[in-house]
Amino acid sequence: MTSKIKNVRIAGIACAVPKTSRTAFETAAPLGMSEDETQKVVAMTGVQKRHIAHPSCCTSDLSLIAAQRLMQDLNWAPETIDALLFVSQTADYHLPNTACILQHRLGLPKSCAAFDIPLGCSGYTYGLWSGSGMIATGAKRVLLLIGDTSERGSHPEDKSTVFLFGDTGTATGLEYDETAPEATHVLGTDGSGWQHLCVPDSGCRHRSSVASFEAKVGPDGNPRRGIDLHMDGAEVFAFTLREVPPMMKTLFEASGWTVDDMEAFIPHQANLFMLQHLGKRMKIPKEKLLLSIAEFGNTSSASIPLTMNLRMADQLRNGPVNVVMAGFGVGWSWAAVATKLGPIVMPDIIYVDTENLPSILQEDRQEMHA
Repeated sequence: MTSKIKNVRIAGIACAVPKTSRTAFETAAPLGMSEDETQKVVAMTGVQKRHIAHPSCCTSDLSLIAAQRLMQDLNWAPETIDALLFVSQTADYHLPNTACILQHRLGLPKSCAAFDIPLGCSGYTYGLWSGSGMIATGAKRVLLLIGDTSERGSHPEDKSTVFLFGDTGTATGLEYDETAPEATHVLGTDGSGWQHLCVPDSGCRHRSSVASFEAKVGPDGNPRRGIDLHMDGAEVFAFTLREVPPMMKTLFEASGWTVDDMEAFIPHQANLFMLQHLGKRMKIPKEKLLLSIAEFGNTSSASIPLTMNLRMADQLRNGPVNVVMAGFGVGWSWAAVATKLGPIVMPDIIYVDTENLPSILQEDRQEMHA
């Protein structure tokens, strides 16, 4: 579908990243991989290092820190926020929604609507559309909290995934503004490919059991458990080349833009080889294709705002800038937005000592068993 939304301004973006990082060579060492083998992986994926949260730290903790900083810099009082959306595949619990917990932790009013959207790769662009739609129907301010702690979702010996994922939490502030430029959104879904990026034993279809924690070697020779991410890289690549160029064509037609009008293209940071191939196919100049995968890896739903913070913070602080953001992947799902962005509030990336940060999970368990 295609939609145009007016009077919605992205007021600011903040990103929180764990201080602890791990290089590709540190990841490869326990696997017995040689330097040449590791270099080939880096050349293909583009991931030189990733930032990894301590196991006690949840995505909500990182997003909370980003939200607190953003609210402070925007001078947004908690009582002025009408809605909170938490977009993530790594929620605190299956039940309740993490957004409800974050509403409480942030001190937002009881009149605040709060709910989760469990999307990954396309999560940021879907979240922008959802939050903007809430403002278009009456909300004045929406806090969009997006991120994932995906690193812990891979089997430590699965070479197809263990090099890819980093952890991040972000906050984006949306508000009503009659002078805001129109944003064009394009969204789509093809659920026939759901099984190609999937954690099989993660819900009610296949509930986790003792067997879910037993690793089995897959057709590609990599071990995985039922609770681990199962990814078919070839299918992901084929999906991306099949669906993203048509999505971009539709976006440009709907917005009236061309590649020349677009000053920055910020895609989901899936894989360097794939993004470079995609850029060539869509004839996007290299200087307009913004990447953060070398520094942070694939940070799932947070990869777009994190890339903007790393690569164009000063541009956006001083704006406006014609940007296109495009998310695509798990589901299959995809969404893109073309808009004029800035000037906005964008604090420097916050690096968090997650080893000394108690998680909401621990706090809640203490309360439950008190």
